[in-house]
Amino acid sequence: QVQLVESGGGLVQAGGSLRLSCAASGGFLIINRMGWYRQAPGRQRELVATISTGGSATYGDSVKGRFTISRDNVKNTVYLQMSDLKSEDSAVYYCAADAAVSLFKEQTYWGQGTRVTVSS
Repeated sequence: QVQLVESGGGLVQAGGSLRLSCAASGGFLIINRMGWYRQAPGRQRELVATISTGGSATYGDSVKGRFTISRDNVKNTVYLQMSDLKSEDSAVYYCAADAAVSLFKEQTYWGQGTRVTVSS
């Protein structure tokens, strides 16, 4: 079993910044792609950003140029630096990780979510 523990959410004013962290632990061989998704009330969960073990990142269109994803492969931790936050960024942010739990099996795990609220 793989556990993902997120931290860093909270309340921030529009235009401000926050940094989210997500640490993976448990039984796995390696963590492959890690990422962040978010879900606002009444909306579907959407991609925020993902990053490969080599550092190749992809971003959702709404956060490009404002958010930066990074990771520490030694600590099995992924970060999301969020800048120039807008009210529409308010959501519960979920960490996801593709973990190789055996030589032939990869599974996707999710964190419990951390809430980000941006006040205008």
